[in-house]
Amino acid sequence: MDVTEHGHYIAGKQVPAAAEARFEVLDPATNRPIARVASGGKEDVDAAVDAARRAFESPDWRDLDPSKRGRFLWLLGQQVRDRFEELSRLESLNVGKPLREAKGDVAYVYKLFEYYAGLADKIQGDTIPVPGARLDYTLREPLGVTAHIAPWNYPLLLACRGIAPALAAGNTVVLKPATLTPLTALQLGALAGAAGFPAGVVNIVTGPGRTVGEALANHREVDSVTFTGSTDTGKQLLRIVSDRVIPTTLELGGKNPQIVLPDAKMDRAVKGALWGAFQNAGQMCWAGSKLLVNQDIAAAFLGKLKDQTEKLRLGPGLKEDVQMGPLVSRDHAASVAKAIDEGVSRGAKVLAGGRRADAGELKDGNFLQPTIFEDPPREARVSREEVFGPVVAAFRFADLDQAIAQANDTPFGLSAGVWTQDVGKAHGIAKRLQAGMVAINEYPVTFPQTPFLGWKQSGLGLEQGVDAVLFYTHVKNVLVNLE
Repeated sequence: MDVTEHGHYIAGKQVPAAAEARFEVLDPATNRPIARVASGGKEDVDAAVDAARRAFESPDWRDLDPSKRGRFLWLLGQQVRDRFEELSRLESLNVGKPLREAKGDVAYVYKLFEYYAGLADKIQGDTIPVPGARLDYTLREPLGVTAHIAPWNYPLLLACRGIAPALAAGNTVVLKPATLTPLTALQLGALAGAAGFPAGVVNIVTGPGRTVGEALANHREVDSVTFTGSTDTGKQLLRIVSDRVIPTTLELGGKNPQIVLPDAKMDRAVKGALWGAFQNAGQMCWAGSKLLVNQDIAAAFLGKLKDQTEKLRLGPGLKEDVQMGPLVSRDHAASVAKAIDEGVSRGAKVLAGGRRADAGELKDGNFLQPTIFEDPPREARVSREEVFGPVVAAFRFADLDQAIAQANDTPFGLSAGVWTQDVGKAHGIAKRLQAGMVAINEYPVTFPQTPFLGWKQSGLGLEQGVDAVLFYTHVKNVLVNLE
């Protein structure tokens, strides 16, 4: 396979790093190089932010009719549609996820742009009744230059989830993709240019978080930061931006419960538990990694789940029949394997998996068997922490109040699932769960128009939906004395 070369995308052009440094991007299924990418630093961030600031202040963007801004977003969505197969294969290759999952991600991206294209000319203020001969109204104005720091598990989708509403509101953007998986995000700049966006509206700088990400968060000309990643890194970033008091969205980790009641449709719930835990090799902030099953059905349910888990076909994501790919890197696979070993050492019973997968074509990649722990001890890492791999901790419960308490017994509060045919009971459980999102009889699921958010240490602010556009605006109140 040819190793491709990539620079930053700044002011409408692909440019090398100022220091001419580069890093290799590896295929996680083989750990062989697939690309060499510019490794940026502060000078590259300065250039990208300067280009974004000039574009924001240019009449070509600042004074553009909002409906035309929406047209650009729609055309960008069409560019993604037109390159659907190419982008899907590149995402699968770079992340390692099965091609069918990558296709779902890319389809979601163009739906994001289509959704926010329709909102671009519907951002409006209010007229507020006040005493006397006065007129009072509010305006919503774009923030300016917005920074977006994207993760490696859904590189294009999670970058665009923030970029689309930021552009719809009239901002300009600088994106820092994850170092491990920058390839599809790097395509975004060229696609934005092909859609007609003025140069500098969309800029992309690649490189390590400790240099590029920190320089973006510290930059005096950056007006907001949107970050998706680990909770620890999110806390560090929040400390950085607190000195400048700028709007910040953090989408962080999760330890997400799925509660299965005895009246649940078993086959459907087993499928939801399977893909909720092992989609993208479990490398999801909203992975259903804590499974709570009523004791009356636990033996049958876990038996079916074990059987289906052990039948999952592992391999390179681009291979047609693969159902679960490798983890994103050697280091990350080692971290997840360590969590599995720690669970075993604490006496947790392994119901399925628990080892590296290294036979045949898997030997050079970062493959782990999808793993189920049965009733692990509470103090085990797999019980309470986000492992971010194909690992699920399954527990039996006798009492529903006990199950809800156990579901909430975590510092996180991102997502949760409930499986029951009793709709009234489902609504009651949803109300008691400490999570930003609850799905009933389906998991995991979200749409561009529905909020994506976490409680507790799972995040700050929200993404998707109408409110995501409003985040990227300032509110200005205007009071006019009419006498």
